[in-house]
Amino acid sequence: MSPAPTGSVNRTPDGFDLVVPRTIRAPLEDVWASVTEPDRTARWFGSWRGEPGEGRTIELQMGFEEDAPWGEVRIEVCEPPRRLAITMVDDHGNWHLEMQLSQVDAGTEIRLVQHLTDASGVGDVGPGWEYYLDLLVAAHDGLPLPEFDDYYPAQAEHYTSAAARAV
Repeated sequence: MSPAPTGSVNRTPDGFDLVVPRTIRAPLEDVWASVTEPDRTARWFGSWRGEPGEGRTIELQMGFEEDAPWGEVRIEVCEPPRRLAITMVDDHGNWHLEMQLSQVDAGTEIRLVQHLTDASGVGDVGPGWEYYLDLLVAAHDGLPLPEFDDYYPAQAEHYTSAAARAV
């Protein structure tokens, strides 16, 4: 059974936001550590090196991508334990991303937001963020890691349709 897509595409004054939510049954500070500490990000996204801090640039290795490429990540905003905004530069371009965390009854809600100037290609990108957030949940909870092939291309139409509705 393929996982169901949960994300949306929303029009903004500057373009579009691709928003993908997840809830983890854990305290806010624990989930924050999962998205900011290098030994924990390596379990679901990739390892990184450098001196972190707002306005600084670190190097990130995409641990779950083919050939595990390295890219630069500029930390734009860091407001522990609720918001991390970054700009990532790699072979595919510039990625403007936010992780927004909030405490909810069931634990911590995560909203991954990718800020886009246009919605083209969102059918390719959305399933990837679904996959990565499910990797985060699985790594956090000690569950088997999902397979990317369960997300793409199966979820592409969901995001392509969401982008068309947002235009």
